Amino acid sequence: MIIDRLEHARMYRALGVDIARALDFLQQTDLRGLPEGRHELNGDRLFAMVQRYRPRPVAEAVWEAHRNYVDVQYIVAGRERMGYTYLRSGLAVRQPYDAEKDYVLYDAQGDLLEVSAGSFVIFAPHDVHAPGLTTEPAEAAGEVCKVVMKCRAHD
Repeated sequence: MIIDRLEHARMYRALGVDIARALDFLQQTDLRGLPEGRHELNGDRLFAMVQRYRPRPVAEAVWEAHRNYVDVQYIVAGRERMGYTYLRSGLAVRQPYDAEKDYVLYDAQGDLLEVSAGSFVIFAPHDVHAPGLTTEPAEAAGEVCKVVMKCRAHD
C-alpha cells in the first residue's frame, strides 16, 4: 500500500507502465468533468471508474482484495477514510472470490487512513482494503468524488 499526493506521482512511475499511465491520466484529465462510470484507457488492461457518493460508517466497512488488478484510488473532492490490512492466512473470507468482479470479501480489521482531495492510494493484490468510510455521523459526511484506476497486475 502506498499513500501520497498527486504532485509526487512521478516517484511511482517505476512501478510499471500501466501505473505510470494511470497517474498521468489523473494528472492530465479534468476529472471533475468526467461522468460517473467506467472510462477505458486500454480495454480491460487499464481503465478508470468515476464514483460520487457519501462515505458510510466504519462499522459498515466492506473489506476486499483483488487478484488481477492494482487499484490507484484518487480523491478528486471531499475526504474519506480507507481501511487497510495485509492479506494473510487465517483472514476470514466473507464472500469467495468473484472472478468476474475480481474481488474476494473478508471479515477484517485494520488501520484507517485519512485520504483527502489531491491524495491517492495504491492497493496491490495483497492489500486488503475498505474504501469509502467515515468516522463522522453519516449526515455530517460530505460527498466524495473519487477516480479508481484499475491497472492489470500481471499479463
